[in-house]
Amino acid sequence: MSLKIYIDGKLYDKEDAKISVYDHGLLYGDGVFEGIRCYVGKVFRLDEHLDRLWDSAKAIALEIPMTKADLAKAVVDTLAVNNIKDGYIRLLVTRGVGSLGLDPNKAARPSIIIITDSIALYPADWYQKGLDIVTSSVQRMPPAALSPRVKSMNYLNNILAKIEASNAGCIEAMLLNQKGEVAECTGDNIFFVRKGKLCTPGPDAGILEGITRNSVIELAEKMGIEVCQTPLTKFDAYVADECFLTGSGAELIPVVKIDGRVIGDGTPGPITKKIIERFHKLVRE
Repeated sequence: MSLKIYIDGKLYDKEDAKISVYDHGLLYGDGVFEGIRCYVGKVFRLDEHLDRLWDSAKAIALEIPMTKADLAKAVVDTLAVNNIKDGYIRLLVTRGVGSLGLDPNKAARPSIIIITDSIALYPADWYQKGLDIVTSSVQRMPPAALSPRVKSMNYLNNILAKIEASNAGCIEAMLLNQKGEVAECTGDNIFFVRKGKLCTPGPDAGILEGITRNSVIELAEKMGIEVCQTPLTKFDAYVADECFLTGSGAELIPVVKIDGRVIGDGTPGPITKKIIERFHKLVRE
């Protein structure tokens, strides 16, 4: 059976799900989105994702033509019609169909798209062995240019860093901000463990505050692990005892090498493993 895609209140077979070439989301990346996970039939932290979606939309003067309650129901209904219990949701709001010009006022009405599908960002054994990543020469977009807190459909900054990672034989890259501080990776937030303390860049580093990131911080604090959100540099990355990435798609995945430098003993560390175990329990509660 073909997957059903939700577009503006109607369900379409995957092969027939189309948007106009005049949609400003396609023409200019003018829109916002969320990547959300579903576990054992329950959408993980849907309210938080919708709150962030609304914040992103408001920040770019985009009015979502549905209530949060109605959009939440549409997400759940789309999962149900596709019989997905464990999967991934891509929720998009585009500026809508307009003219061949930047003026958003020429777009008649925003469009809402809901895609539900399976996802596997990394091979299963990498979660056991860990990733090698590199530092990208591409800087994270500075907040003065475009706030990284807006989860927009324009991901060119991240894509360019992803290309560098691929050219270096890695699947992920770490981006620095304009001050040379660690910000985040192309699609994930980053954490380091040093002397039993869990450290991650704070919001002022120019990051998107991930839903999974915030969940991990809450879990760590409940586990009695000290958490610091603080400016970090490549020095902190190189001397870390452990490192892992977080994201809705990736969940939690260890990092064992950065720029060719071994992190800790080159294997996923004990604190990383404990947090991963607790996270897996959390999403299935």
